[in-house]
Order: sequence, then C-alpha cells, then structure tokens
Amino acid sequence: MASTAAPFRPTALPPLRARRWSALGTECFVQYATDDEAAGRAFEEAAVAWVEGFEAKYSRFRPTSLISRINAAAGRHWVEVDDEADRLLDICAAVYRLSGGLLDATALPLMRLWDYKAPIPRVPSPAEVDAARRLVGWLRVERTPGRIYLPEPGMALDLGGWGKEYAVDMVAELARRSGLASALIDFGHDLRAIGAAPGKPAWHIGLEDPDRPGDACWGSLAILNRGVASSGDYRRGFTANGVRYGHILDPRTGRPVTHGARQVTVIAPSCVQAGVLSTTAFILPPADGIRFIQDTVGAEGCIVTANARHQTRGFFHYVVPH
Repeated sequence: MASTAAPFRPTALPPLRARRWSALGTECFVQYATDDEAAGRAFEEAAVAWVEGFEAKYSRFRPTSLISRINAAAGRHWVEVDDEADRLLDICAAVYRLSGGLLDATALPLMRLWDYKAPIPRVPSPAEVDAARRLVGWLRVERTPGRIYLPEPGMALDLGGWGKEYAVDMVAELARRSGLASALIDFGHDLRAIGAAPGKPAWHIGLEDPDRPGDACWGSLAILNRGVASSGDYRRGFTANGVRYGHILDPRTGRPVTHGARQVTVIAPSCVQAGVLSTTAFILPPADGIRFIQDTVGAEGCIVTANARHQTRGFFHYVVPH
C-alpha cells in the first residue's frame, strides 16, 4: 500500500536577534531567537531599562546612587533602604559566607588604594595598605530591616564583586518572562544561557587565551541553561618597577593576588554563583581553588596558570573538542 504520510519538511528556525549597549563599565550583549519581532523589541527595551535602573541605584560611580549615599554616611548616620536593597545586602552577606570572607562588599577602601585606572598607578606603602585594611570587614556592618550603617568614616560598599553577574541573571529572567526559549545574556564575558542556540544543541562559549586576550581562545564550552563566569588579572592591572599588579585583591593581605593563576572559569546554575566561585577560586592557591569549586554542588571549573590547566572532574563534559 502506498504511504499517505506527508513529505518531511524541516521546520524554519526563528531568526537570531541581538542588542548591544554599554553599561556597568562593560559591553552588554544579548542574543535571542524569536519570530515575534515586537516581543523581541519589548524584551530589549526592558533589558536596557532594567540595567540602567540597577546601575543608577547601586553603582558606586554614580554620586546620587544609594550605594554612594550609604558610603557618604559612613560613621555619621544610618541610611534607609527599600526591600530590594535589603535583598541585595542579604546577598552581600551570603557571598561573604560562601567565599570564607574573600569576597567582601566593604573592600572598596583597598580597591581605591590600588587604583589601576589612575593616570600614573602606584604601589601603596605597607602603612597605607594596613590603614585601608582596618576599614574592611563585612561583619562590622550594622543592619536592621530597612536600614544600614557603616560604623567608621572611610568604610565603603561596592557590589562589583557580583553585581554584574546579578544583572546577567536578572536579564535572563526578563527573557524567560518574555517567552524566549533561546537566549544568551553576555555582560563582559559573564554569561547566562537559556535553552540552546537556534538549530544547535547548545550555546558555544569561547575561552579566552590569557596570553592573547581578544585575539585567541584556548577552547570553547557548550552551555545549556547554565551560567558562566571567568575571573582573571590579565586584562586589568598595572606594571610598576617591572612588576605587574592585577586588579583582584586578597582582603586578608590587602594586596593583589600572586598565586600564579591567570584565569578561572566556572560553570554553575546561575551567573552569580559562577562569578562568586570563580573570583574566590582565583584568590585561593590553584589547588585550593579547584577543591573549592569541586566541593560546590552543580559547579564545574578550570584554572589556567602560566604552565598548566587544572580542572574539576566534570568540566570536560562542557568542553567542545577542537
């Protein structure tokens, strides 16, 4: 009997759309697939507006932001905060605990001291480092519901340790609410994947070569519904008297990290978790950093040093063969 089945015709894939803009001190890039152009534009505008509102409220570089007002009130008076800010301050506390104190939202005095963006960066004296360290300590921050107080003049908050990654996760949630089943949110190479790229089994993410940043990758990852974050000191830092100082500081010493790690990449359920793990692992010695990632359920990672790559047991599952 002749078959009456209709001939197979491949389903047309929705077009891949993209929006790129500058915010949070980096380049923000979203890619997504949809046949509904109006829904896509609405998502783009919502994403840009959310990031702008987040930056205006929480950036230490905005003099009118809530963070700037909290810092200006240090040692003087309490500052009222809303429910959203309270939740973000709760995240500061959780990040501090998860990292064993290595990611401290009050480390801004040290960051200002090691100012790699200064016209002529300089190495601060041991006395200056000690003085700045005395202003650092999340456990000294005083909070009650709806209020916060930094008890000593000169203390200051900065959400830069995880704020960009938080923004990635929030924009990914906006994409989900917009009905997008395929999206990649990339803010300065901190990413969150939703679904897979159109017609592909996953999104492919390049792993930048620390020796040739911007020009070459040493590998790539296949990511599906995961967050990815990388920490490294090869792009930001300065050289003085022949010694290079990176921008990632160890609050225990008050100085840039010098354990030999060049780059740490972590894959985790969210971008915030990936970012916290990658930066903490970067501050730790490489062997300890790998154990730290390995001991975190749902996370995998790789640490690149000058002459080796150390990875968790399951990291290879995400690596795309070349």
